[in-house]
Amino acid sequence: MATKSRANPELRRTVTPWGSFSWGYSDVGADIFVGLGLVLAAAAGASNVAFLFAGVVYVCIGLAYTELAATYPVAGGGQYFVMRGLGDIFGFIAGWAVLLDFTIDVTLFAWTSVDYSSQLLPSLTNSIHPWVHFVAVFALVMGLCLLNVVGVRESTAFNGVVSALDVLSESLILCLGFLFAFRPSLLIHAMQFSWPSPYQLMLGTSLAIISFVGLESISQAAQETQRPASIIPRTSVALILTILIFALAYSNLALGMQPWHPITDAHGHHLAFWQMFPNSPDNQGKAVALLAAQVPYYGALAALYVPVLGAILLLISSNSGVFGSSRIAYAMSSSNLLPAIFQRVHRRFRTPAISIVFFSSIAVIELVFAAVPGLFPAAASFYARFFRGENGLDFLADLYAFGAATSYSFVFLGLIGLRLTDPLSPRKFKIPLNIPMRFRGERVEFPIVAVIGFVGIFSILLFTLRTHVLGRIFGPSWLLLGVLLYLAYRRYRRLPVLQSRQRDWRNEQTEILRRSGELELMDEYLANLKESDQRRAAGSSGA
Repeated sequence: MATKSRANPELRRTVTPWGSFSWGYSDVGADIFVGLGLVLAAAAGASNVAFLFAGVVYVCIGLAYTELAATYPVAGGGQYFVMRGLGDIFGFIAGWAVLLDFTIDVTLFAWTSVDYSSQLLPSLTNSIHPWVHFVAVFALVMGLCLLNVVGVRESTAFNGVVSALDVLSESLILCLGFLFAFRPSLLIHAMQFSWPSPYQLMLGTSLAIISFVGLESISQAAQETQRPASIIPRTSVALILTILIFALAYSNLALGMQPWHPITDAHGHHLAFWQMFPNSPDNQGKAVALLAAQVPYYGALAALYVPVLGAILLLISSNSGVFGSSRIAYAMSSSNLLPAIFQRVHRRFRTPAISIVFFSSIAVIELVFAAVPGLFPAAASFYARFFRGENGLDFLADLYAFGAATSYSFVFLGLIGLRLTDPLSPRKFKIPLNIPMRFRGERVEFPIVAVIGFVGIFSILLFTLRTHVLGRIFGPSWLLLGVLLYLAYRRYRRLPVLQSRQRDWRNEQTEILRRSGELELMDEYLANLKESDQRRAAGSSGA
């Protein structure tokens, strides 16, 4: 028996409540460092409105992921939920969109990590030394790839320390900023006289969703979390409220701290409205550090450590992209959605080295495309003509917003599908506002919040396609390429191409609950199955 146990190892369940929170915060908490400057530059006086709309959608997303991760505590996140709720091909599309986000995650957060570092090391500034900036980002991506291949990744303890420091730091910035620097009259003035056009508001809203991407990290860690059905709801709700408060508070504080003056480039596009940072895309990538430096009595100290703390948190999030992409690819390969090569484990390091190297290479390609306008002036004129002058940070943000909106749209549909097709699984946490009804002889609860969330995130997806030139070109192209590869792979393996493979979801769910230590829920699930089977048998005999 001991030999069998060693041959089939299971993930260690060592993630505590704070570990679960910090695991998610290391991903989603870093997003405000990236998203704040982008949204301020696009939506100006309506930045708080853009964050509010995206925040409402984010709450719906958070509630959906909380229910799904607590009900199905397995690695794989949204891809698994969609595959189980809608079928293989939709699970692949959702997972492929998440993979796009993870590869962008690697490059975008490494890029902005260098941007925050440039606040203290001006030689890393992209517009002044583009080659130095490019080499620094490239070195970070390659270094993270190598670290993940040999099996080194950020520990939960280190995540917890950095997350705690960042929560404390951001809370201090907000408290002292609102206490000593915030002027309601400036907020009202900015909203009245710097209100953006409908196009710019859609652009800002599509970028605001960037500040809320990463909550699925908690669901991906569900298979390593102690008593996930109990812990995940608490940590997810805490993370939802923390990030929502920070995003709304920062956008209002920024509007009410300094006067605003609209500035446009030669093409009529807004580069910056805020007097606090000059007309430069470089400063959009480090807005939190610039804002913190302006806080009275505290700014001198914040100017020294916030860039360092931000750079570290962003680097951790970039590393999560490397690790997460390999984990999603491994899970999709295990479900016959991707070729088996992505399941191969390095003999020495026992890591999915091929997946890590492959998707890190995709991140490098994205980095090169993003950096080309700064590195080669001739290419800059081409971008200005065909892509409305979007810079490297814009390109990465475009694809990040597209991937997030696409994957979250499918997650809402997956939640609805699972509520209808799997009503017998115990849901220790259930999102509110449900309509009781009967479906295929079973009592189900139709989730209204999922519909609201889907409408909201699908609107953001349409905003992204409308306002992001590169996003509507490369985002759908990525999905189309993935679907073609999926169809070819399934045909080659003689698997159902448009249909799903037959799976015994009942036994799988029982095993999931057993492995997670949720024995009470497992017994409840088995009792539900028995009662349902007896009811169906009685109905058949009566007929």
